[in-house]
Amino acid sequence: MYNMRLGIMLLLGLPIALFYIAKDVRAETVYNSEALHLLLGFPRPQQIAAFYEGRGFSKPMIDIIRQQCFVNVIIHNKSQDILWLDLTQWQFNTSDRLLQRLDRTYWQTRWASLNIPQPHRSTFRWTLIPRQLDLHPQEGEGGNLILPRQAKPFSLVATFVTGANKQGTPIVVRFDNLQCGVDP
Repeated sequence: MYNMRLGIMLLLGLPIALFYIAKDVRAETVYNSEALHLLLGFPRPQQIAAFYEGRGFSKPMIDIIRQQCFVNVIIHNKSQDILWLDLTQWQFNTSDRLLQRLDRTYWQTRWASLNIPQPHRSTFRWTLIPRQLDLHPQEGEGGNLILPRQAKPFSLVATFVTGANKQGTPIVVRFDNLQCGVDP
């Protein structure tokens, strides 16, 4: 298992590896089947802040980032078919409401309103998981998705369409009692 994780980290790049190494093992959630390996991590705000501080982000950016709920996502298509990642097919819910993912468009607008330098915007965007992607057999992908921070536990129902023409049997994964990472 360790060798597989290390291989995935090397495959997906340094930002994901750093987040994975930095987070508590207790703060991960795993789904594993013959077709799909899905790992979710919930890094603490101080860990996220340290990552972006190390890339020269300003204090106002770091303060905004610390107020969010980061979900570290690693996906590996273990099947012999195409697996479609489409974050519009991922539903995050608390017991009383739908949580809206803070997507690339949200962040582009937010950073532009604060006159954040383009290199920092690009670096931030680079760490986000793509909204849509076709994962070919044995291919992996990773990155962060961001939710508004809240104290309540939440659920995720993630649907992956399969097949070259998106006509295969969907894979539906459900996680309950997820929690945003918190500082000690």
